[in-house]
Amino acid sequence: MSRVTKVGQNLQGPAGRVDPRMSRALIKLAGVAKKDYQRFWQASAKGEPLSDFAKDQLDNFMESLEFNSGSKYIKVIRENSVWGFIVNTENDAKFKYGDILKPAGWAAPARNKARGNVFEDLSWVQWTGPAYL
Repeated sequence: MSRVTKVGQNLQGPAGRVDPRMSRALIKLAGVAKKDYQRFWQASAKGEPLSDFAKDQLDNFMESLEFNSGSKYIKVIRENSVWGFIVNTENDAKFKYGDILKPAGWAAPARNKARGNVFEDLSWVQWTGPAYL
């Protein structure tokens, strides 16, 4: 059974356990993505003040993120699109707990290579999703 939460809510992992470390890491991930989104809008404005539309988009960025927690992965969703997947188990043969994977589609991640880990450096995170290889 999966559970959907918003940024800042307690994330429930497998068997309903709350992992405060993962919850904090996802809040940080969302904040880094929002900063990248802000840079996008500022670059688009070309030195002009941000439009009301851009300000609304920035204000609503965090509310647009959802975390769908399952037994293997946490699916990160933004406005009905999959942003990426985060490994939600310590029993994965290939990836570490917290590894970030690009989506292969709506329901599954691309398991070729991790794009980083939520417990490590997040400077490569983009508002559009995990960085390409």
